[in-house]
Amino acid sequence: MRLCKHLQKTAELRNMYYLLRKQVLIVVAGLLALSTVQAQNLKTLHRLERENDPFYFGLSLGYASSYLHPSKHAIFLQNDSILTAEPNRSPGYSLRLIATARLSKRFEVRANPGLILGLDRSFTYTLGSRQLFEEPVQTKIIQSNIATFPFHLKFNSDRINNFKVYVLAGVKYDIDLASNAKTRNADDLVKLKKNDFGAEVGIGFNFYLPFVTVSPEIKFSNGLSNIHARDAALKYSSVFDQLRSRMVFFTIHLEQ
Repeated sequence: MRLCKHLQKTAELRNMYYLLRKQVLIVVAGLLALSTVQAQNLKTLHRLERENDPFYFGLSLGYASSYLHPSKHAIFLQNDSILTAEPNRSPGYSLRLIATARLSKRFEVRANPGLILGLDRSFTYTLGSRQLFEEPVQTKIIQSNIATFPFHLKFNSDRINNFKVYVLAGVKYDIDLASNAKTRNADDLVKLKKNDFGAEVGIGFNFYLPFVTVSPEIKFSNGLSNIHARDAALKYSSVFDQLRSRMVFFTIHLEQ
């Protein structure tokens, strides 16, 4: 039993490692490319007139990597029908609007509502006792499309030529638009609640180009609520007590 718990913990750490590695590599590559453009324009300061605008707007395109952080129910330790049960990482894509209001030279507030599409949240189970012709390893997939409403407070660094760094923190409210889909009501799937809220932190980089501000950003989003609608009568749902969302976003903001 201790070995199973150790393997589960190792799997969770491995999931989080893979969750972060790809986003960090993308950020580094993007910064190198934009730094090349920046170096060619050191003598020309772009978009200085935007520094005093009280409001500005834009569009966000992003990649999301999602993971459901589990806590097991006591029945999981008592029952040998399922030996392991682990959520998997799932990719998705986000399309959002962005609206920012300037509070001071350093501080801004930002709304960044939009959609997170194509999330196929999956769980892998290793079965102990199983029915005839039933595979020992089962993967169950839950399709999700999420409407997200995050609000952030941003802190900006000084501008260096056409470059600026910012950090942010805030809250989010998510609605799972696929929660009522017929495919989600199957008896062999984990049931997830429609609504979620959580906290977010991130770091971004403003690159001021002649006609647009390009801002690559990496953001970490942790759900604070339990989104598992546990059903003790369902084999694949009963082994989990709570599930909380974890997401990492790599986003490109294009601002006017």
